[in-house]
Amino acid sequence: MSATSDERIEAALGQDATAREARDGMATYIVPRAAAHDALSRLKGAGFESVTLVTAIDRMPREPRFEVYWQLLSLQHKLRVRVVAEVPEDDAHVASVVDLWPGAGYGERECFDMFGIEFDGGSNQRLLMPDGYDHFPLRKDFPHQGIEPDRLYREWERERRSEAGKS
Repeated sequence: MSATSDERIEAALGQDATAREARDGMATYIVPRAAAHDALSRLKGAGFESVTLVTAIDRMPREPRFEVYWQLLSLQHKLRVRVVAEVPEDDAHVASVVDLWPGAGYGERECFDMFGIEFDGGSNQRLLMPDGYDHFPLRKDFPHQGIEPDRLYREWERERRSEAGKS
């Protein structure tokens, strides 16, 4: 008799994972932040050859404030799974999975850029916002009216012109 999809996933995740009901019906498991990389590595070994999404949600004012999400796909077993790790605001980092799935780097950079969550072993470089931008636009405490971008752009333009004049 073959294992059910949930049994296959739970066997790969081990005892660290806790099932969570998802509105979309996708198998979803919460793992401790410190165990996330190992859990994801075991899922890769169980046939989840592709990471289809890396993102985060800001749950402010709840603590831990952030949840980092990885969605994985197994074409071989025709399965999808979502893995969630909770990340506190005052220590906003989690292990990178680019060593497992190099394509995860884009999603990790976007999470860093929009939420300020660092990925240990990842690039943690701005992807969408300019270098030197001190804000994280998808955090719930980011002002709805935005910040004063004109001031920043004028400052960057002055720096760019002064550097261009030196060469």
